[in-house]
Amino acid sequence: MTSGSRHWRAELALVGVTAIWGATFVTVKQALDDVTPVLFLALRFTLATFALAILFRSHRPRGPGWRAGMLAGSLLFISYVFQTVGLRFTTPAKSAFVTGLAVPVVPFLASLVYRTRPRAVEVWGAITATAGLALMTLRFDVWEVNSGDLLTFFCALGFAAHIVAVGHYSARVSFESLAVAQMAVAAFLSVGTFWWVEAPSVNWSFGLCVAVVITGLFATALAFTVQAWAQQYTTAARAAIIFALEPVIAWAVSFALTGETLPPTGVAGAALILAGIVLVEVKPTRVQQHPSH
Repeated sequence: MTSGSRHWRAELALVGVTAIWGATFVTVKQALDDVTPVLFLALRFTLATFALAILFRSHRPRGPGWRAGMLAGSLLFISYVFQTVGLRFTTPAKSAFVTGLAVPVVPFLASLVYRTRPRAVEVWGAITATAGLALMTLRFDVWEVNSGDLLTFFCALGFAAHIVAVGHYSARVSFESLAVAQMAVAAFLSVGTFWWVEAPSVNWSFGLCVAVVITGLFATALAFTVQAWAQQYTTAARAAIIFALEPVIAWAVSFALTGETLPPTGVAGAALILAGIVLVEVKPTRVQQHPSH
């Protein structure tokens, strides 16, 4: 398989990951009616860890894999905690936009890690996609910054760092060991903290059980394994821009299920997100993505 073919397969795989996350947004939202947020994270991360440990039992993490997993898994857990706690004090729409600020942060964070200048096309693609996120999610007539927005901004920084970390380590350890290690670390942290960061409660409804299975196996185990594999062949900045598709896909699923329509600003926002992705895709990236120090 040529490097160009691997590149396109990797980025199509990231689109698939984004589709899973977007499609499960409604499922997660409904599940949180029956379970407290961090306990839900503990359930999905634990299920994902067991699934990956069985699937990749011949790729158990060694020293380098565990070091990579410690960083990636910790960033993943911290980001989700900031996001879920922040949601208590802000609206879902603002949370989606502020979380999406990871998109423009990634090119600059990656440039610090690799000590290179960010590529202009990726910067402009990130700015275009972020503008689209704003149009899709924000109501500018009621905009104000509160503590929830600040917490969610730290979530965005965490997700940006996670994307860069996965890109960094995906060229140094096998994607299987990276996937297992980061899930195990995230599960360990969530199981060890849910009982004191919140007053845990759970109602074992059929919907919650389905949500845990879907998010644990598909939106977590499968999605983050694919991300670890795909980021061997593309840059962190391009991956972040592709992830900006999530609200577009979430709306498409909502439209198919409930008939929800977008206002004109939302349509313009979706178009800008797609334009940001097209902007970076018309200029192919280099084969070597992860320069050594």
